[in-house]
Amino acid sequence: MPMRPNKVIWMTLLSGARNHRNTKIGEYAAQHLIELAPETTGGYVVLSNMYAVAGEWEKVSEVREMMKKRGLRKDSGCSSIEHKGVVHNFIVGDKSHPQTKEIYSKLAEMREKLKLAGHVPDTSQVLLYIEEEEEKEAELENHSERLAIAFGLINTEAGCPIRIMKNLRVCSDCHSVTKLLSKIYRREIIVRDNSRFHHFKDGLCSCKDFW
Repeated sequence: MPMRPNKVIWMTLLSGARNHRNTKIGEYAAQHLIELAPETTGGYVVLSNMYAVAGEWEKVSEVREMMKKRGLRKDSGCSSIEHKGVVHNFIVGDKSHPQTKEIYSKLAEMREKLKLAGHVPDTSQVLLYIEEEEEKEAELENHSERLAIAFGLINTEAGCPIRIMKNLRVCSDCHSVTKLLSKIYRREIIVRDNSRFHHFKDGLCSCKDFW
């Protein structure tokens, strides 16, 4: 490279290594990222997820202990959607919204449609302390962007794009789910997470391969 790699480049390499399940390169990238920018919470989270996918739970605990000692904590996922000039914010498992009943009813409908479409939930990165597969799937179903999508499907007219902002990176399962939902409901869904824009349409995403 003609320049010294910065934290964005190391984070990109770490994320790519996680998705390709290359622990050796992931550890190499994480080491440099943490040395260069030890306050970058996302690096620890991706490293932890990579170990979780590999089944190296002892190392997952070590990363979390490192974060604890350094006073770092993972931010809660929050997704926002604007409707009629009002911004509606959702966090994972949120039940504080005035339309909670309708939203969770729509989530149940989405779940059935996804199942019929052949979607198999990717639970490999769900939190360590959740052991039962059904609980892991329920955790994924309540991610903030899915609540925002459900709200958008309820409150916007058919054919209108659904635009969502998320403060964290979209997980691999939510990425797959949103692609399917764009096809099932025939909607454009645009998600801006902390890495990039994702434009979902007709079962495809602008980023082509999620990484």
